[in-house]
Amino acid sequence: MADEAMNDAREEGSRGGLKSAIGSTGRRVKGRGARDDTSMDVDDRYSGSNGVFATLESSSGSGPARSIEGWIIIVTGVNEEAQEDDVHEAFAEFGEIKNLHLNLDRRTGFVKGYALIEYETFQEAQAAIEAMNGKQLLQSTLSVDWAFSRGGSGASSKRDRTSRRR
Repeated sequence: MADEAMNDAREEGSRGGLKSAIGSTGRRVKGRGARDDTSMDVDDRYSGSNGVFATLESSSGSGPARSIEGWIIIVTGVNEEAQEDDVHEAFAEFGEIKNLHLNLDRRTGFVKGYALIEYETFQEAQAAIEAMNGKQLLQSTLSVDWAFSRGGSGASSKRDRTSRRR
């Protein structure tokens, strides 16, 4: 029985299908994991360059991680009566803001207490973090840090987790 499976696997491998159709347990392996595809970011189902998908550079280590479009920082401790213009004015001096999310509570209509701000360059976002972390905005102390970070040493961010509202 194992000889038949081995012969079947050899036949499929010679046709350009599955190269290694027999797993370590001697069973036939079917499905996506059975192919020996090394180019996962290129999909040959599409014509031309339509099958090439965008990927982010993966570098080892810890630190801030870039999103697809830019560098995103999170601002916590935002006063519940703050308007989008207030936050935009405070952070616009560090560079052009590509996107600003100021989420509102559906029930009350007030700000939930945090904002996500996206900058085009790393330097703009870094300058905003360094300058605005610990500053006051509408009688509330802001805490500013990177919204996304790579894994690594397992060290948590500098944010004070005890100051969150519940």
